[in-house]
Amino acid sequence: MDAPRAVSREVLAAARLVLAILVVGPSLLAAQASAPRVRARDLGVAPGVFSPGRQNAITDVSGVKVGQVTLMQGDNVRTGVTAILPHAGNLYRERVPAALHVGNGFGKLLGATQLRELGELETPILLTCTLCVWKAADAMVEHLLAANDMQQVRSINAVVGETNDGGLNDIRARPITADAVRRALTEASAGPVAEGSVGAGTGTVAFGWKGGIGTSSRVLPERFGGYTLGVLVQSNFGGILQVLGAPVGRELDQYAFRGASNSGADDGDGSIMIVVATDAPLSDRNLERLASRAMLGLSRTGSSASNGSGDYVLAFSTAAEVRRAWDAPRLTTTEIANEQMSALFQAVVEATEEAILNSLFMATTVTGNGRSVEAIPLDRVREVLLRYGVTPR
Repeated sequence: MDAPRAVSREVLAAARLVLAILVVGPSLLAAQASAPRVRARDLGVAPGVFSPGRQNAITDVSGVKVGQVTLMQGDNVRTGVTAILPHAGNLYRERVPAALHVGNGFGKLLGATQLRELGELETPILLTCTLCVWKAADAMVEHLLAANDMQQVRSINAVVGETNDGGLNDIRARPITADAVRRALTEASAGPVAEGSVGAGTGTVAFGWKGGIGTSSRVLPERFGGYTLGVLVQSNFGGILQVLGAPVGRELDQYAFRGASNSGADDGDGSIMIVVATDAPLSDRNLERLASRAMLGLSRTGSSASNGSGDYVLAFSTAAEVRRAWDAPRLTTTEIANEQMSALFQAVVEATEEAILNSLFMATTVTGNGRSVEAIPLDRVREVLLRYGVTPR
């Protein structure tokens, strides 16, 4: 581990402890202190062959910023907002090519039809809870239209994704506020990304344990273009967890389809939002191809994209060569050839797999809405990984 990453992780850990003291109280603080959370690589789990970027996060892609607001109020509110900004400028006036892949469409992805029709993003991407999608979109639109250079704009395509955190969160109260959305957008940074039970991942559940926000990145060797690719996930799905092939879910007796009932309560339902960013100059056509490969990374963790699962992948390119001015009569772009896509395909599979594992390993136990969901026990995960020879003794 290099020194800058170590310092960043210490800062994030301290911030999480302060949040625990202020918002949840001493009981959660004690639990977190006794069971420190670590990222996948700290357990010796490093999927694939390509190296991560400096922060091993989506923000390793130059210009990308992430902002998160966590809402933990009373006994029932456990939700939040996560905002992904492709660049620091006016995204409406300087759009980025983007694409969508739907693994299974049981979800509410606002703005999907125009994104597919035009192949571009004109707003940041917001992630939140299912019944909060429309409130989050309204708040973002209000915030963006208030800018001085947006006074004549009469149409804007807000892109907002979600997963259902109704098990831990009073989702019917729709607790997302305009202030939370504004803060996520205005406080977004290019630094380290908090993971686990934060932002839009505050109340999510994955593989029966606490899920949440996770991120990872890959930097291609120069012979493959030297491009950076980053992934951020909001994990809230089920299945049979495996870590680099080790059957962790089965060994820990926590997996879908193990019950005697056929009630549908244990069939791996849930959802995941996957956001892919790259500085490789790609058209929306090749971004859609890239997005589809993220599903391979999802499957490696043990998901089967069940009937009730909303599995969405949004991919965009930040490269200056493919950006689109909103009022340009013609577009002159330069993109890499199809034959150069394979390394990026490999990178997105690796980064997606690792981002999902980070979302699990960094998540903390959360109690809310009359329910408690435990964080995955990392000591037992270590034992399984050793038993199956995934990590060295």
